[in-house]
Amino acid sequence: MQGGRRAARKTYCVVATVPSDTLGRLLRDLRISVTDRCNFRCTYCMPREVFGRDFHFLPPDQVLRFEEIERVARICASLGVRKVRLTGGEPLIRRDVENLIAMLAAIPGIEDVTLTTNGALLAHKAQALKAAGLRRVTVSLDSTDDAVFRAMNGVDFPVNRILEAIDAAQAAGLNPVKINAVVKRGVNDHTILDLAERFRGTGCILRFIEYMDVGNTNGWRMDDVVPAAEIVSLIDARYPLEPLAANYAGEVARRYRYRDGQGEIGVIASVTQPFCRDCTRLRLTAEGRLYTCLFGTNGYDLRAALRGGASDRDIATLIADLWRRRTDRYSELRTLQTSVAVKPKVEMSHIGG
Repeated sequence: MQGGRRAARKTYCVVATVPSDTLGRLLRDLRISVTDRCNFRCTYCMPREVFGRDFHFLPPDQVLRFEEIERVARICASLGVRKVRLTGGEPLIRRDVENLIAMLAAIPGIEDVTLTTNGALLAHKAQALKAAGLRRVTVSLDSTDDAVFRAMNGVDFPVNRILEAIDAAQAAGLNPVKINAVVKRGVNDHTILDLAERFRGTGCILRFIEYMDVGNTNGWRMDDVVPAAEIVSLIDARYPLEPLAANYAGEVARRYRYRDGQGEIGVIASVTQPFCRDCTRLRLTAEGRLYTCLFGTNGYDLRAALRGGASDRDIATLIADLWRRRTDRYSELRTLQTSVAVKPKVEMSHIGG
């Protein structure tokens, strides 16, 4: 059965050094989109007017098989990757995704396997995901206000089912559960404090994400961005905060803890406070294209090499060379108001955030 458990593939690629790019950034993280499909139609990611009934998603034969994904991850581990995150689309709609998690968790050198989900299917999958080797989970939840959440997810999905899924993930041991909330001015910014109040003292880590100009279909405008500093100031006025040091080099969220000991929050400020200089992430799309930036354009077709007889050593060389040539710093250039060539960018639902 496609995607079922099989004996782990052994690779013997020899890499002299962990590659660094033109700005000295090492390759440490691999983000894998396992599907371009999703059961939500979030307005900032897959707006229904674009991703409607007639939209053509990838045919199954163009999507990487689990064995191909595992092979790429194993080779990337030999190049220095230590953390793998599964994304989509919505990764939990990929059949038997827990089998892929088990394959990835067994790779020598991979220290952390995580997953980002909208949570719609998480409640009944949490135990199986944990048993397969998933360490942690991140759930996208943009508001605890039911009407706001239903409008933002585009399919009228109720917020209480996501809250139940978060509870199930905690009970399964996928801790700490992280909650990602994309904030858009005039849409859900009035519910920021509601989110903070709901997750204070629960053990969950709430992270607010500035509305980003990923892709070409979400109608992004700078006026719609609520700066991270504004979010922190709003919460600090109600629940005093103090900054925390990063957990590791390249962490995207700026961390704060409540002074009364009721946990922490984070802000991901790729628009107003970009973190390009610390970016260690390589992205693999569902059809096998590699991107070295969330705001990439064309990507590199790795599927052709995977299915064309290339050896592990050949593929390791391709990935290492691609990383060494990397110059990406899109967010820094945008924030500096430097001229950034306007090219069609890969959609968020395709590259996985």
